[in-house]
Amino acid sequence: MIILKNCNAALRTLVLSAMLFSAMSCSTGLKNSRIEGKKLPITQELPAKQEIENVIKPYREHVDKDLSAVLAYSPEALDKSKPIQKWQTAIGNLMADITFEAADKLFMQRHQKHVDVCLLNHGGIRATIPQGDVTTRTAFEVMPFENSLIIISLKGHQIKEIAEYFAKEKKPHPLAGMSIVMNANGTVKDIKVQGRKVGDDNIYNVATSDYLSNGGDNMEFFKKGVASYDMDYKLRNIIIDYFKAVDTINASKTLRIITE
Repeated sequence: MIILKNCNAALRTLVLSAMLFSAMSCSTGLKNSRIEGKKLPITQELPAKQEIENVIKPYREHVDKDLSAVLAYSPEALDKSKPIQKWQTAIGNLMADITFEAADKLFMQRHQKHVDVCLLNHGGIRATIPQGDVTTRTAFEVMPFENSLIIISLKGHQIKEIAEYFAKEKKPHPLAGMSIVMNANGTVKDIKVQGRKVGDDNIYNVATSDYLSNGGDNMEFFKKGVASYDMDYKLRNIIIDYFKAVDTINASKTLRIITE
């Protein structure tokens, strides 16, 4: 019998290593063939522990106070399920416009270049901006993801792929800086960026999210970009900064995609 408490530290380490080696050497050869698990929901049935609650309470109250701070006012409810027209929603226009503005300002400061287009995804808007007071919590509800602002430089023929994508997907993805005219049969008739015709070899800087820049929502054209700029600015923070900067939210109803 080995009495470890009588050994010095070095000897204990040596003895334990020898025991571990011995155990490994004496392996039966059995291997784990199955891993099982089960979901343990945290419900009201689990009794709260007061000592844990006492530790959490001041942090919860601090976070709740920050999230509940009123930043702006919305004169109307902005709901992505209520389109202005087939291709646009007011909240989508708002998201695209404020992201475009923030991206253009930052891009000029850092790279002395302008942003031409902003394209986000309809599915990325996760909640309604309610009529009335707007808080930091509202921004977290609208954009719960940790998506960051990315600017991708695309050639003109890739910009045309964006228009073809709209024609195929038929979803009101947030769009700014670009206008698309569709024929009655749903095909693309005309595309303009910043009010001008798109040149195939021209380079256009498109603000989007890191999720979409990697081909999310089948936006494969972003993976063909000739340059990429990580702006290290979360989309949620763009929303919060916009709320802080304005008194009243003004969502544009301008159509960016028109069907003849």
